[in-house]
Amino acid sequence: MNYQKEMEKIIAQNQKDGLIPHILLHSCCAPCSTHVITTLSPYFDITIFYYNPNIEPEAEYEKRKQEEIRFIKEYPSQNKLDFIDCDYDNNLYHDAIKGLEHLGERSPRCHKCYYLRLDKTAKKAKELNYDYFGTTLTVSPYKDSKILNEIGSSLSAKYGIKYLYSDFKKQNGYLHSIQLAKQYNLYRQDYCGCIYSKEEREREKQRKNTEN
Repeated sequence: MNYQKEMEKIIAQNQKDGLIPHILLHSCCAPCSTHVITTLSPYFDITIFYYNPNIEPEAEYEKRKQEEIRFIKEYPSQNKLDFIDCDYDNNLYHDAIKGLEHLGERSPRCHKCYYLRLDKTAKKAKELNYDYFGTTLTVSPYKDSKILNEIGSSLSAKYGIKYLYSDFKKQNGYLHSIQLAKQYNLYRQDYCGCIYSKEEREREKQRKNTEN
């Protein structure tokens, strides 16, 4: 499936029907959300759902959350743009990926993390009667869009709520997110979020320093 074209079909059909649906959009951080929000805000009422128990340490979690809130307040969205916060429960993440800690990025460790966050988003979207749920994660070249969309599709069937297919990295989406992050002077982290990705990034930096 071409997930970008699938999203475009959904948007076109909603426009044809004269609809502005409500979407609960999981966001991992402000920089990744920039391109996604600018892409979707002309066609959806958006509520950002900040659910990221994987992020460590907690101070980093709070820093990313506050940047997300700041961007939402500053961005002149064409339609409604809101924010829902969640409790920080890092133990849920560690329980979910138990036994997979040693695996690297884009591995089943990450897939478990995707599922944890999207499952919570889908349940909340169903509970609050949103029309769709989705995620900003597909904007990142470090995330597997096929796995993310397969998870989203399975959760759509599980909870009976529509999932917005996406591959936001298409059409230079990731580059656009970097440009917007600079424009809004957003904090851009240098690791995905979990302690393992942080350690992996530190090892990579040390290796490059040694080589130089």
